[in-house]
Amino acid sequence: MSEERGKGATILATLRSRISGGDYRQGYHLPPQRALAEEFEVSRDTIQRVLEELKSEGWIESRQGSGSRVRAALPIHLTTQAQAAPGRIALGPFVARAFAQPVVELDVFTFTSESLDTHVRVQAEAIRNGQIPAPERIALRILLPSDTIELPYPRARLAQESATADVQELDRILQVRTREIIRRHTSSVRNALRNLRTDGLVGNVSVKVCEVPLVPTHKLYLRRGVEGLLGPYKIVERTILMDDDTEIDAWDVLGLGATLTRCVHDEGDPDAIGSVFMKGWQEWFDSCWHRYEPS
Repeated sequence: MSEERGKGATILATLRSRISGGDYRQGYHLPPQRALAEEFEVSRDTIQRVLEELKSEGWIESRQGSGSRVRAALPIHLTTQAQAAPGRIALGPFVARAFAQPVVELDVFTFTSESLDTHVRVQAEAIRNGQIPAPERIALRILLPSDTIELPYPRARLAQESATADVQELDRILQVRTREIIRRHTSSVRNALRNLRTDGLVGNVSVKVCEVPLVPTHKLYLRRGVEGLLGPYKIVERTILMDDDTEIDAWDVLGLGATLTRCVHDEGDPDAIGSVFMKGWQEWFDSCWHRYEPS
């Protein structure tokens, strides 16, 4: 069951990426559930749960007997601060609110940037298509775990009788794979935003990445001085499919599709819980950034 949940989060991220990246265009009918179940080697129940999540997030619409298709308007609708009450919220509306402002300022501490990549590319495409106004300036700062530290996950999950050397080699392979995922998604975010400047759509774009000797237990997203999202990475057992089609049973962390806890700065009450949380997390982020910012 835990393996199916782990695969479900991966499938959810993959389908989001296919939609935002244009592989599944607006109005496109998704493959039938049976075909998706065969492609990802999961049960149809898992596919149904993933499709329900995509539907609730506004990516697709479904009709009885007609399957699921990508919505004509992707989930970039602007949710105002008044409409978004403190509490639990997904990442997409948070990023959409950031890009609704004339100046986009985001600070992020994350493990791989995979979730961020998906939603940033949705907003970048919306700017290109004229679906939302282009901001005057975009400033993104990302904290990522440094290459100099050993990542505590993912780790191979083998029987006790397995040779230590075998486990160490599988751990090494998983570490290399994870580092590549980090580089790929960080590069994707950087390129999506910088291309807006190159193409004359946004005049001022700054994307800075700082490596820190820390591994996040939670993902952290901050709109400077406005609101923040915080959510834990879940440790799960899952089977990781490698590029050569081999499979490794592993302990891993999943944050994709996670519902995050939202706190909001209250200008009228600086001592309110949301204001205190926002100030504390922003001060923590800034202290890490200034300590490890590359020269």
